[in-house]
Amino acid sequence: MASFIIEGGHRLNGEITPQGAKNEVLQEICATLLTDEKVTIENIPNIADVNNLINQLMHMGVTVTQNGAGSFTFQANNINLDYLDSKEYIESCTRLRGSVMFIGPLLARFGKATMPQPGGDKIGRRRLDTHFIGLQKLGADFGYNEKISAYSMKADKLKGCYMLLDEASVTGTANIIMAATLAEGTTIIYNAACEPYIQQLCKMLCKMGAKIKGISSNLLTIEGVKELGGCTHRALPDMIEVGSFIGMAAMTKSELTIKDVSFENLGIIPDCFRRLGVHFEQKGDDIFIPAQEHYEIESFIDGSIMSISDAPWPGLTPDLLSVLLVTAIQAKGSVLIHQKMFESRLFFVDKLIDMGAQIILCDPHRAVVIGHDHRFTLKPRSMSSPDIRAGIALLIAAMSADGISRIDNIEQIDRGYQNLEQRLNQLGAKITRS
Repeated sequence: MASFIIEGGHRLNGEITPQGAKNEVLQEICATLLTDEKVTIENIPNIADVNNLINQLMHMGVTVTQNGAGSFTFQANNINLDYLDSKEYIESCTRLRGSVMFIGPLLARFGKATMPQPGGDKIGRRRLDTHFIGLQKLGADFGYNEKISAYSMKADKLKGCYMLLDEASVTGTANIIMAATLAEGTTIIYNAACEPYIQQLCKMLCKMGAKIKGISSNLLTIEGVKELGGCTHRALPDMIEVGSFIGMAAMTKSELTIKDVSFENLGIIPDCFRRLGVHFEQKGDDIFIPAQEHYEIESFIDGSIMSISDAPWPGLTPDLLSVLLVTAIQAKGSVLIHQKMFESRLFFVDKLIDMGAQIILCDPHRAVVIGHDHRFTLKPRSMSSPDIRAGIALLIAAMSADGISRIDNIEQIDRGYQNLEQRLNQLGAKITRS
């Protein structure tokens, strides 16, 4: 188990460019299974979750060629369908939640798919009903094999239909979209997730020959085609990294420029940091954050305490609530952080409280942060990262603390952030991997 040793109290200065978007790339890599032609994806981040997914494709028989840094070409023209029922495949899928998006492409192209309960962050219940119900409506038969502890789905031919999703699940929407591109007839998906990453998936599929209308809305119309071809596609920068760097600059009183952020695709994220009092400027497609000795949380117009909560797009992504929470620790004022979508994601705050943060955990979904306004400095501690986003929040806290902290289980952070300590050390941080 690897660890970060962080010497806190150092200000950052310089420029940093966000990596490619993890959540987008995971969908698009799975989509390469829909064709036997070559698909090139650029701006792929070198992180554990993505690398593990690529390795799974290679074991399936997909030919993967690295063209350069962040650029890969995939060709799924020799898939070993027997491997999908193997113990090795089942075990590898249980370690990576993104593997659930194999189901849609495999069903659409080969008529069968096997999927164990996927892995990922332990942040509460993350049910798969939306995936399976949507695929069943397209005509797939669903079962559970207790011997191998895996779900199985089969379909002689998927047929388009109308469906109203019970929740705007991002991965569920992605799975259904991918399956519907090769289904017979027209599929209409209402209450579809419409995050920029879903939009990017749809745009890539259209380059491959899919017919999708309503991109960027929650009502998608997909006219099935007989086959898809190859294409070249570039992934967006990772909005979660962008938000993480904004929070990091504020907490460490740093002057930082975040390059090439695709500002138009950040949605409500910039406004949420503004509500915490964090100042920044948009310069072209860059974000400049000046060094700030103080930042003050806004109140609502009626004077009530500010509340920040997650919601399906265009609401705030739940992946950034941990960063917003830790950023509020050194703000002036108070804020209620309401994590609506996952019931275990706020349990890491006990580690922040141990560092001296003033946080009241009201229940599994709500925490009130009473900001220090830099009157008190956080104390260094030894901690362990429970998931990707809590891990980056703990790292931000440690970077602002007075002394040396240790974060264990940083493999969780590596799942979502590329070469993080090297990139931050170039800006003036002092982080050692051990």
